[in-house]
Amino acid sequence: MLELSILGFLYEESLHGYELKARIQGLSGHIRPVSDGALYPAITRLTKAGLIEQRTEPGSGAAPRRVLSLTEVGRTELLARLRHPKEAEITDGQRFFTLLAFLRHLPDRAEQAAVLRRRQTFLNTPASFFYRDGEPVRAEEASDFFRQGMLRIARATGAEEKKWLAETISRLEG
Repeated sequence: MLELSILGFLYEESLHGYELKARIQGLSGHIRPVSDGALYPAITRLTKAGLIEQRTEPGSGAAPRRVLSLTEVGRTELLARLRHPKEAEITDGQRFFTLLAFLRHLPDRAEQAAVLRRRQTFLNTPASFFYRDGEPVRAEEASDFFRQGMLRIARATGAEEKKWLAETISRLEG
């Protein structure tokens, strides 16, 4: 998720590390703050792999700033990751949102729709936070108000996401 965010934001424009970190934190929200201990090693890995490059520019203060840019190899890698996302990027809500933030960069609408269809298929599979005898527990069957709340909120969110997916896939394929 972190590497996808780095590649996605740098696809849009060159950024220095602080700007990149702020954008990633904005995308992931308060749920998953980005530490320097995770961000800068990821930048180093991507640089060593030839996906991004760094250059130094004068800073607004005394310290120079490292500006990060996506290479052509990095552009190709981002598009490949968007075309063929990992299973967790489809099934995990936060990871899917990260993927969704950059899916517009895929130039082929059919490829965009194919990714959304994978999410649609996942959401149409019966699931729950809780199971009884191997079957998903529905909100009406939950043992307490709190679990009922979790399940009702998830059902409402899922219904809206399914509606959006159907509309968007239809537009992409129409």
